Amino acid sequence: MATADSIIETTKPDELNDHNLVAIAETVTDGILYEKRPAKRRDGSVAEGLYNVWITLDNPKQFNSYTTDMVKGAILAFRRASVDREVNAVVFTAVGDKAFCTGGNTKEYAEYYAGNPQEYRQYMRLFNDMVSAILGCDKPVVCRVNGMRIGGGQEIGMACDFSVAQDLSNFGQAGPKHGSAAIGGSTDFLPLMIGAEQAMVSGTLCEPFSAHKANRLGIISGLVPALKIDGKFVANPSVITDQMFDEYGRIVHGEFKTSDDMKAARELIKSGEIDLSLLDEAVEALCAKLLETFPDCMTKSVEELRKPKLQAWNQNKENSRAWLSLNMMTEARTGFRAFNEGTRETGREIDFVKLRQALAVGTPWTPELIDSLMPGADTND
Repeated sequence: MATADSIIETTKPDELNDHNLVAIAETVTDGILYEKRPAKRRDGSVAEGLYNVWITLDNPKQFNSYTTDMVKGAILAFRRASVDREVNAVVFTAVGDKAFCTGGNTKEYAEYYAGNPQEYRQYMRLFNDMVSAILGCDKPVVCRVNGMRIGGGQEIGMACDFSVAQDLSNFGQAGPKHGSAAIGGSTDFLPLMIGAEQAMVSGTLCEPFSAHKANRLGIISGLVPALKIDGKFVANPSVITDQMFDEYGRIVHGEFKTSDDMKAARELIKSGEIDLSLLDEAVEALCAKLLETFPDCMTKSVEELRKPKLQAWNQNKENSRAWLSLNMMTEARTGFRAFNEGTRETGREIDFVKLRQALAVGTPWTPELIDSLMPGADTND
């Protein structure tokens, strides 16, 4: 009887068509790393000739925020992984242990796109294509959450099929606090994934929440510790993992502790070391489970289970693109400038009350109004 190896060797074609849109060399982009790692079975042995692709955001100095070029690179990287016959799964992650992604690059937003809606509209075409490339990938996509997942980072993370996080990570939106709205995917995905009420809290108040809460809400499927104290892994000391009541009688579960406790927790974190080896093991274990399935059945299952996300995303993405572009003339222009020009001392948010007071009496959006709202503007008068 012929072996599987002999059948593969004698029946494989001499040449295969290349279904990439561009030459592979052209998918290499500053800020995006593309690596094929040998796929492993659940027993840890290497599956010869099969791989998991790791697509890694590489901009740690700016918390892995994505520039225009990085967005283009991510689109090409997901396309390349999608059509690669040797690929089992895609792991989407970032360099370092501080951030998976904090969204669009606010320096680029403030210094180039602010006040240029026609340019931002073109940028948003690319952003939409990046989200669609994740949702349309023919391979399961695992978000390896190595650090904070905020704003647009939350949106591209939720576009993935699975998320596995280290428990020092936090999650959330930045929209109305920084001059935007979370309509790059979060307003589509959050109600589906965590329910309307929690989606409303996250999308409007922009208060970050812990990985433990993310796990409880179901926005991630795996959670592992990353902090080592005296050589042993410990859970994130800045969150409460057992149900209890705070001073107002509200149930707290997986939320941040009191200010005194938080100070002690921060000191404990500083005294330890961050080790992402358990995160890597959890990601590899998930990829191994995906490997030991029928590939076409897996692809079809993923396609079907993505449909609620896709339907919401495709219904809204073009209207969202148009609104976000026009918003670059007013609130986004103001909010991104404030974040980019602010400091730790002045803060990075505008005077929201002053803005509301100005608009209440019909003050038009002028450069003078925007300048008056910048962090520290009153102290410079």
